[in-house]
Amino acid sequence: MTDLARRTAFGFLRLSAMMTLLVMVPAGSLGYWPGWLFLVSSLGSAGVIALWLLHADPALLERRLEVGAAAERQPTQKIIQALASVIGIGLMVVPGLDWRFGGSTMPTALVWIGNLGIVAGYALCFLVFRENTWTFGTVQVSEGQTVVTTGPYAVVRHPMYASALFLFLFGPLALASWWAFVPAAAMVPAVMARIVAEERFLATHLPGYTEYQAKVRWRLVPGLW
Repeated sequence: MTDLARRTAFGFLRLSAMMTLLVMVPAGSLGYWPGWLFLVSSLGSAGVIALWLLHADPALLERRLEVGAAAERQPTQKIIQALASVIGIGLMVVPGLDWRFGGSTMPTALVWIGNLGIVAGYALCFLVFRENTWTFGTVQVSEGQTVVTTGPYAVVRHPMYASALFLFLFGPLALASWWAFVPAAAMVPAVMARIVAEERFLATHLPGYTEYQAKVRWRLVPGLW
């Protein structure tokens, strides 16, 4: 096993343990079946993508291992990422508490639709990785990096963040919690703030990005923003 494979496996196991604790402990019951289903759809999709990257684009996988507020190089992004991390924790904790105290009644069909939406979000993420090897986990520009204008980048300027919208929209359904839409809604302005700050950085440091902005009008959702 290569060093990259070992670090990827360790990171995946750590992520799996953290997500399982955040989702299941607040529920206070191993019978929280939407939580287990969400973990399977989320971690299963992430694992498949990680295995593909390990084989097809290890350099991109290496870049994706550097994530989080501590890894960010821009002060503004550190703040945004720290805030997004807190909201993301809330997005996983609230549904479990909701289940424990019986705050929501979610039809089973919506739970399954939510999980299909989660998988669709990861599928879009895969398309982004396949199209753009420069999708860093932090906001930066590397030597030799070029602007990607094909695939999902021909539709919106930030398809990676668009894939995250699937998690915010469908995550509460997958976890059977109407209350989870509160932290999900709070995540949207955090993502928008990150995009605006990131675009200022890219327009300054990545040649051709301002021309790309003029060519592709929409940042996140076609016809909306």
